[in-house]
Amino acid sequence: MDQKHTEFSARFAIDPIAAAAMGTDELRHNFHIEGLFQPGLVSLTYTHYDRMIVGGAMPVDKVLPLEAIKPTGTKAFLDRRELIAVNIVGAGTVTADGLPYEMAARDMVYLGMGTEQVSFASADPEKPAKFYLLSAPAHQVYPSQLIRIGDARRLDLGSQAASNERSIFQFIHADGVKTCQLVVGMTQLAPGSVWNTMPCHVHDRRMEAYLYFDLAEDARVFHFMGEPDETRHIVMRNEEAVLSPGWSIHSGAGTSNYAFIWAMAGDNVDYTDVDPVALDQLR
Repeated sequence: MDQKHTEFSARFAIDPIAAAAMGTDELRHNFHIEGLFQPGLVSLTYTHYDRMIVGGAMPVDKVLPLEAIKPTGTKAFLDRRELIAVNIVGAGTVTADGLPYEMAARDMVYLGMGTEQVSFASADPEKPAKFYLLSAPAHQVYPSQLIRIGDARRLDLGSQAASNERSIFQFIHADGVKTCQLVVGMTQLAPGSVWNTMPCHVHDRRMEAYLYFDLAEDARVFHFMGEPDETRHIVMRNEEAVLSPGWSIHSGAGTSNYAFIWAMAGDNVDYTDVDPVALDQLR
């Protein structure tokens, strides 16, 4: 198959002992994902954490197809998978088997297993859409559905005093759209707040991926990972993603406020099914 519109790479699973011995370059090589949004390209990273695929599609003046890649081992990308696409900027359309889903910034669409033809388009080539892609293996067909940001379940948490005033938007939850194992949401930090997911936690039953965005060019987020008593950090720029194995914390602090999309796949979809980590456990 001619995959001139698609590039992909693979990330193998890393155990906590190996991660603890890694320097900056090794940590970034194994857990950090950059170059997600390239004009006229679908960029995918196939991970060996719950077989999650993390990617980005940035159509400009042409329609971009979602093509199968070698690791899926199927004729069509979604023959044995489900997909969530979140539009993080601009306006665009995801078309699934001829049905168009028109999306503004921060809307998302869920596509169920068996969807044969998927494509991405921007409404304005001067302001192209950027679709953040998340896919995991599926075992049952659930209906495809568009979820606008205004339809997500919103929780306002934290405080300005603790530098973590934030709004959480749960796109997928028990009373909403049904999926096999994908769970996706977005957190928006309020101006003056910089901390996310602190106090932190781990959840061995599912992996997680973060996409940090809405950062200025000269702003950074310090993403914290590792076992609670053996922490590490990765410096993140705007529109970069990071992988979090089930054994790792996933938390961050920025030089300004920001937004991030969190996505999980694995054995459990219950948000509260986590193992909390007290601050005095962190090292």
